[in-house]
Amino acid sequence: MATGVAYETIESVSLMVRNRFGPFYLWAGLGCVLAALGVACSPLGAIRLGAAGEKPAHSLWAWTAMLYSAGMGAGILLRAVQEPVYFSQSPPYESTLDPEVLALEYTFYQWGLTPWAFYGIFAMAMGYALFVRQRPARISETVSQLIRSKAALGAIDVLTILTTVFGLVAAVGLGTAQIGGGLDFLAGWGGQLGSQLGIASLISALALYSAWQGLDRGIKVLSKINLLGALALLAVVFLAGDMPAILGLFLKAGAAYLRDLIPMSLALGAYDPGEAFLTDWTYYYWAFWLAWAPFTGIFIARISRGRSIRQLLLGVLILPSLGTFFWFSAFGQTAFAQIRGWGGYAGEFSDVFSSIFSFLSALPGAGGLNALAILLLVGFLVTSVDSAIYVLSMFSDGGRQDPARRHRLLWGIFLWIATLAILVLGRARPDVDVLTAAQKLLIVTSLPFTAFMIVMLALFLGRRGGKPPNGR
Repeated sequence: MATGVAYETIESVSLMVRNRFGPFYLWAGLGCVLAALGVACSPLGAIRLGAAGEKPAHSLWAWTAMLYSAGMGAGILLRAVQEPVYFSQSPPYESTLDPEVLALEYTFYQWGLTPWAFYGIFAMAMGYALFVRQRPARISETVSQLIRSKAALGAIDVLTILTTVFGLVAAVGLGTAQIGGGLDFLAGWGGQLGSQLGIASLISALALYSAWQGLDRGIKVLSKINLLGALALLAVVFLAGDMPAILGLFLKAGAAYLRDLIPMSLALGAYDPGEAFLTDWTYYYWAFWLAWAPFTGIFIARISRGRSIRQLLLGVLILPSLGTFFWFSAFGQTAFAQIRGWGGYAGEFSDVFSSIFSFLSALPGAGGLNALAILLLVGFLVTSVDSAIYVLSMFSDGGRQDPARRHRLLWGIFLWIATLAILVLGRARPDVDVLTAAQKLLIVTSLPFTAFMIVMLALFLGRRGGKPPNGR
């Protein structure tokens, strides 16, 4: 009874947040993109996160692999086919564009510059606090000039920790469900509770081992492996598909996205898909990215020592966005071609958990491709969890950049137990979608982080006054 009431409360509050603050999220999203580009192109972009002349701590390849694996790696597998196909079958609004181009344009919008701008703004502010001001790795430290209450600053850190925990538990739970769904689709098993608990335990154990090894010997190595595997899967889909059509769709949808970014971002005029659509899709995405931004931003800041703010912001905005755009173009165009070959669509790609496996089953070497997809899902989930373990350990170890191993061990065990608990609770209460409840709780907690982000940006701009310190 109490569980059902809690679920209904979370559902109603998250819906209220989206309904009342949805337009605010839209303005915040566009504002972050423009602010990130503006700072990158201004003299502030020359500020180096570290000593003058210090070289980046990680190569561009390793840096990109880590930020992408932590930021949204598993998500692009979850939605690779399902989202473009859904938008092609149910366009968000009427347009003169071809439905397939419009579908990719809107997918680009929800996975492109805006979410990475959320991450980038947090990363910039935290990187400046860590490597220029030499402050502990805590969000409260970046707003301490404005908020003097120790209780309020402590509450900010607690909220960040709770949001990170809920976000990771929900992500691992959903990822476990997708892996289980894939195994069930391919081999007829994987949907049972025992199987899912085993999958979650494997992910947790690998994440703990990676975080225990640290950035260089654990997280970075696994992130590189993930990105190589994703590029291999992308290459196979690209080569197996209509390559000129994929490239054409990538260019057409990309050009339309850049041209329509401002009206789409504010849902102006003909670009307004309606409140119901925005609530279910864009508001939900924006709130979810914002809830993940503190943990992801802190992690990106931590791996960005030695880079200039310009390099950080432009790298975060451009590199993962272009990769994501080409990913969705290859998978989306090939899925569209499959549907045309069938002569119609009967919802073959409507299930988020099995759509990628259904898609890959129609390609040459389907068995190997599906196995690779499952391995990538595990790998990307591990790199999200190990990054979170590292960030949570930084918080609990006084904001240290290299937290003690005992903190990593405790957080790794805690996240594992919490994930198992939510999976068991979900089966014990089939009338309550526990994983969805955890996700929607993030929507509620995302609202204060939006305010923190604006405050952090304002304090950063005000403190620097447009002049790089000490010639950096």
